[in-house]
Amino acid sequence: MSENEIGEKLLGCAFRVHSALGPGLLESAHEACLSHELGKAGLDAARQMPFPINYDGVELDAGCRIDLLIEDIVIVEVKAVEKLLPVHTAQLLSYLKLSNRKLGYLLNFNTAQLRSGIKRVVNGL
Repeated sequence: MSENEIGEKLLGCAFRVHSALGPGLLESAHEACLSHELGKAGLDAARQMPFPINYDGVELDAGCRIDLLIEDIVIVEVKAVEKLLPVHTAQLLSYLKLSNRKLGYLLNFNTAQLRSGIKRVVNGL
């Protein structure tokens, strides 16, 4: 399955979660429900994946975690904030670059319409 096919399924699942829950909950609640929906859609989604950083030739556990890693290909960062900021995009882009992955999504569930809380981030796709 390609990155874009996974992305399409991911967005369908995200819309179902947002329709059912709406805004106002913690990120962890949206993440858990989204993980459940992804599983129902036949996708493997690992939650809170430890993300070591390779710095100066040494792998360091710096406490970084990826919210969701779908099919070991697409990274998802779940947010529940007033609005997405450039630092959120920079965080996801760093994760993509450091892990040699090409596609990630920022999903801000704290919006009236989820469509306004979606940001697709690519790294050489």
